[in-house]
Amino acid sequence: MQASLRLLNKRRFLPLFVTQLLGAFNDNLFKNAMVLFVVYQVYNDERSETWFSALATGIFILPFFLLSALSGQLADQRDKAGIIRIIKAAEIAIMAVGAAGLAFIWSGIAVHMLAIPLLLTALFAMGVHSTFFGPIKYAILPQHLHDEEVLGGTGLVEAGTYIAILAGTILAGIIPIEAAAIGIILTALIGYMAGRAVPPAPSLLETQPIDFHVIRSSVTLVRGTMHIRRLFLAIMSISLFWAVGSILFIQFPPLVKNVLSADKPVASLFLAIFSIGIAIGSIAINRLLRGEVSARFAPASVIGMGLCIVAFHIVCDLWTSGPEGELLTLSGFLAHPLAIALSLCLLGVATFGGMFVVPLYAFLTTTVEKCEAARTVAANNIVNSGAMVVGSLLAIGLSFAGVTVINQLLLVALLSLPCAWLAWKLHKACDGIPCH
Repeated sequence: MQASLRLLNKRRFLPLFVTQLLGAFNDNLFKNAMVLFVVYQVYNDERSETWFSALATGIFILPFFLLSALSGQLADQRDKAGIIRIIKAAEIAIMAVGAAGLAFIWSGIAVHMLAIPLLLTALFAMGVHSTFFGPIKYAILPQHLHDEEVLGGTGLVEAGTYIAILAGTILAGIIPIEAAAIGIILTALIGYMAGRAVPPAPSLLETQPIDFHVIRSSVTLVRGTMHIRRLFLAIMSISLFWAVGSILFIQFPPLVKNVLSADKPVASLFLAIFSIGIAIGSIAINRLLRGEVSARFAPASVIGMGLCIVAFHIVCDLWTSGPEGELLTLSGFLAHPLAIALSLCLLGVATFGGMFVVPLYAFLTTTVEKCEAARTVAANNIVNSGAMVVGSLLAIGLSFAGVTVINQLLLVALLSLPCAWLAWKLHKACDGIPCH
């Protein structure tokens, strides 16, 4: 672990780490400030709240499905550091639009006609921003780091990402929405400055024409990647994991409000605990594997995640809320006799999730040629985003079918079984042989 942390004083790693950390922070400060305000201040029933939370999630991940092939081509064909600078400059303009939406909704000006459309437009644009940054932040690691540093670097990137999600999520729940509007613009400006310090990472391929036909290029990219058995198994495992993750993130705000009868800071706490758990799992699996890229712990990790979701469901079912119409404050929630058990279950879900997914991301970038890493990550993002869209639609469909948020947790837990099976197949496919 100390060897991995030493990467933080290297210019070949630190500016990228800071840039992606600030980007993840800004995504989550903006998205959660928006969702929590709408859930707690605009809508007043579980179905509408779940619908809006799912819509926001779907809008954010839709660009990953549409544009990942283009982003992978650009990342492999152009200097990755140069693309980072363009992406971070665009973030400043996107956050200006988002800040305007937050200002309108806080002021109560044209909430449904103008404020919410502006917020969703900015959210979609941030999805585009993350779509183009995603392949770079993983594919640049094998180019800047030594082979034995890649797993540690990937773990730090994942841990840093979820620490940033934690910070953005906590702030979104406790600061006024007008402060969030200012914060997202300032963070975008600092992120742009950090991005300018990322060392050059020129293309390792001969220049080839870019296919701007998003459907054709997406189909070509996925087909060219998924026919390789080990990549197919890794990508499908990650995609099922994120389908589970998307449903959980959609459920948290309405679950906290309607099942636990708790206020906005508690919803923020739930997302924060989830982020802490992913960060813990990211670091723990790096210690267990000692720098080796392997899926051998993945099946047990995702089964552990599923069992913790079941335990989380049981505790939620046993939860007794206060007087009707009154929401528990953060201190009131923490004083509840089941609060610690509920928090530990959620922490377990996220920790096992981090242990499951981090080695698989490292696997994607280290078992292909360095010049193909960005496109491999992009193909993964396309399939992941498709799975997350399906997860969002499933959450909406179950809500409209009358399945309560608390009972949806059991259906989510069942998805850990196919995840474990795919991860076991991946481990067996690469057991004892170099997967290059």
